[in-house]
Amino acid sequence: MSIGEELVRHYRWLRRYGYNDSHSGNASAREGDTVWITPTGACADTLIIDELIACDIDAPGAPGASLDTPLHLEVYRRNPQARAVLHSHAPHSVALTLNGKDFVPVDFEGQLYFPKVPVVTIAYADYLRESPRRVAALLASHPVAIVRGHGVYACGASLNLAYKWMCSLEQSAKTAFIARQAGTLDEAVEALLTRSRQE
Repeated sequence: MSIGEELVRHYRWLRRYGYNDSHSGNASAREGDTVWITPTGACADTLIIDELIACDIDAPGAPGASLDTPLHLEVYRRNPQARAVLHSHAPHSVALTLNGKDFVPVDFEGQLYFPKVPVVTIAYADYLRESPRRVAALLASHPVAIVRGHGVYACGASLNLAYKWMCSLEQSAKTAFIARQAGTLDEAVEALLTRSRQE
């Protein structure tokens, strides 16, 4: 399977499994010094390989590329091991971090993968200017990061790995959300979360 086919497939999965709506989010994959990225305004339901945009890693972007292209390129520049970046509006991850606090998973898998998920607050008016630097800095040392009220960014050595991080985080957020509704997060667990956020 070509890198373009993989990229389109993973972008469609983000839509199919409820991480994005029809036209939200974006995805990219690095191939040498070329970064393939979804176009701005892409519809995940109809996107085809020929619509992907090729960007030089040392350039600011390319015509028609996602508005998040500078962020993706900065992630690759700061993290040479990264070969894929995915962005989604994963609803549980976004909902649980609207308070701006880092997310601390309560389930075993989440604790294994993400002892703490960083959350960054960026004003809407400053997003395009500030997000490349601030999100890329977080993804240099974390597999996932959340922009408060906006969405999740995940990076990995492959599209499959970035997708795994995205899915695992949303599963952890969903588990925490349901547990809080069910009243099964006891005081001890809440205390653990509070301590972890303060570390």
